Amino acid sequence: MDSNSNTVVVTGFGSFGRHPVNSSWEAVKELYNLGLGKDVVVQILQLPVSYKKTKEQVSKIWETLQPQFTVHVGVAPSSKAIILEQCGRNRGYKDEDICGFSPEGGVCLSDGPDVIESTISMKAVCKNISVNGIQVLYSRDAGRYVCDYTYYLSLHYGNGCAAFIHVPPLSNLLTADLLGRALQIIIQEMLKQFGKARE
Repeated sequence: MDSNSNTVVVTGFGSFGRHPVNSSWEAVKELYNLGLGKDVVVQILQLPVSYKKTKEQVSKIWETLQPQFTVHVGVAPSSKAIILEQCGRNRGYKDEDICGFSPEGGVCLSDGPDVIESTISMKAVCKNISVNGIQVLYSRDAGRYVCDYTYYLSLHYGNGCAAFIHVPPLSNLLTADLLGRALQIIIQEMLKQFGKARE
């Protein structure tokens, strides 16, 4: 697959449950205004908190836009930190989405591996950056809901060239502007890893 080597697709999620305003989408919109540097084309997309619709959208991103990589951003309701997820998991999806649906058999892909790792080292990203005003953590469990489901599928369709970032809910201290700037710093660090891989 020929990827558009300077296109990065960044997605956030729409409203759900106690989150009429989803901080992930607010942060992604801020990132879009900031950009990722003059050589990078940023495309943003809002995903619904729905397994079926998200599966269609993620597959479409990889088929039609063929980005260098895709970064999915979701909200971690009880967190005050930004969490970088290393891998997506195939099984254990029991919770219903906003449409009252959960995946058949609780799996993303019936014949898929249990875990798919991102080609990006999230540990290295965590180590190499600092974001004023917010902690950045590393994780290997994206939570078995629409976030984890989205990540697994994107890693599958994109041969590992995907990332997932959980952001905290918005508050007086954690503004959309702060989260947008944090995303910019984190994704630019991820892009450096791609640059090294090509050298």
